[in-house]
Amino acid sequence: MFLNFLMKLYVQLYLFFDRKEGATAIEYVILVAVIALVILSAGKTLGTNISTLFGKIGTAITSS
Repeated sequence: MFLNFLMKLYVQLYLFFDRKEGATAIEYVILVAVIALVILSAGKTLGTNISTLFGKIGTAITSS
């Protein structure tokens, strides 16, 4: 009975470490992280320009 348990445990651990799907998930996480960094850096760079644009729009709306 204990030997049967050890054999099942060995097979499950072997299948767990032999899987290749984990690499795909890691690649997706890296891709999402790079995209998030690009969006954050673009927002930081363009933040003042966008703020100024919305300020002008708000002034134009209130003065009309």
